[in-house]
Amino acid sequence: QVQLVESGGGLVQAGGSLRLSCAASGDNFSGSIMGWYRQAPGKQREMVATVTSGGITDYADSVTGRFTISRHNAKNTVDLQMDSLKPEDTAVYFCRVRRVWSPRYDYWGQGAQVTVSS
Repeated sequence: QVQLVESGGGLVQAGGSLRLSCAASGDNFSGSIMGWYRQAPGKQREMVATVTSGGITDYADSVTGRFTISRHNAKNTVDLQMDSLKPEDTAVYFCRVRRVWSPRYDYWGQGAQVTVSS
C-alpha cells in the first residue's frame, strides 16, 4: 500500500520560513517525479515545485528564488524549504509522486496546512 506522509506545516509570520517533508513508501519510486502542489481556498490546485529522480527541478514563477525543493532518492523523500514567506503562500500543500512511463502511477499525500500571517 502506497503512503505519502507529509510533515512540517504550520503558522508563520510573513518573512519567515517553513520546511515541508514528504516520505513515500510502498512502491518503486525510481524514475518518478516528486513534487509539491498547493491549493488555497477558492482556488485551483497549482504546481509549486517538482524534481525528477535525476535532480532536474521546476518551480512556479511565484516561488522562484524563495522556495527550494530537494529529493533524497535512497530514502524516497522530498522536502520543500520555504523562505521569505508571504501571506499569499497560505494554502494546503500536497506532496505528489508520479511516473509518466510504464508502469504509470500518480499518488498524492493528504495535505499539510501552511498559514502565513501578515
